[in-house]
Amino acid sequence: MQALTALVEQALAEVGGCTDLGALDATRVRWLGKKGALTEQLKSLGGLAAAERPAAGARINEAKARLQAAIEARREQLGREEIERALAAGRIDVTLPGRGEMRGGLHPVTKARLRIEALFRAAGFEVATGPEIEDDFHNFEALNFPPNHPARAMHDTFYFPGGKLLRTHTSPVQIRAMLERGAPIAIIAPGRVYRCDSDMTHSPMFHQVEGLKVDEGVSFANLKAILHGFLQAFFERDLAMRLRPSFFPFTEPSAEVDMSCVFCDGRGCRTCKYTGWLEIAGCGMVHPNVLTASGIDAERFSGYAFGAGIDRLAMLRYGVSDLRLFFESDLRFLEQFRTL
Repeated sequence: MQALTALVEQALAEVGGCTDLGALDATRVRWLGKKGALTEQLKSLGGLAAAERPAAGARINEAKARLQAAIEARREQLGREEIERALAAGRIDVTLPGRGEMRGGLHPVTKARLRIEALFRAAGFEVATGPEIEDDFHNFEALNFPPNHPARAMHDTFYFPGGKLLRTHTSPVQIRAMLERGAPIAIIAPGRVYRCDSDMTHSPMFHQVEGLKVDEGVSFANLKAILHGFLQAFFERDLAMRLRPSFFPFTEPSAEVDMSCVFCDGRGCRTCKYTGWLEIAGCGMVHPNVLTASGIDAERFSGYAFGAGIDRLAMLRYGVSDLRLFFESDLRFLEQFRTL
């Protein structure tokens, strides 16, 4: 029995010295396994007198129970310590600023569109919208496009079965607005448009803004004044502007709008091909046929219309050289515009 007491003390000391669950399990097997030291004590009971066996067996079983209890207590303690270490290693200080999460910002094309809308609202224009899937009447016929006009061709326009198409400009919004409201009217129509084209300065889907003003006595001088004022306000600088004769089916007379290069102030650079001028929009007086098709008396009312690419305006305002950057969703590119 004295030997048993020494064995128990030794076993308890080993249990207390275990620093991980693996070492504790090895200690349990060494003392309480089939060939463990305390198990061997039970096997030695046969060498005792019959009268001594019950008391000795009880002492050995008591020692085993004491050791088993010590092992379970140590296992629970080691388990808690392991959990605490894991929690400490993965601890998050919730008072620290978040990492890897940045506040989002508006897309540069959206910023340009909102700026355009704000400037024209201040000039008395309303913002009008319309469907992107159009019919031939609103997209072509009412805008005085003849049946054989190249813009109607499959290589320029996305057609659906049954004659529907993706609008090639936002001019159909002008037709719908005139049919609904009549004259006088002053609107801009920003939105997505679609054409079969794709390179560094063209995209199959791009953004366009068109303007329309119809009233009594509207002149080409009014058109020139509103465009010049808009360009200087949009780019926040003094700019020269010129109009070059052109042709559009829905305006007569028609003109291309050029402004002095915003990169070289008209002195000449690679962007403006050393001319000092950048083509920025198309414009003209609304063709009488378009007014008539929209239910407006062309003898009483006159109007002007203009159109420009929002993507191109954004490129020039922010100094972007490739239109495709706007549509690649590269966060390294987009994050530059969060504070602009």
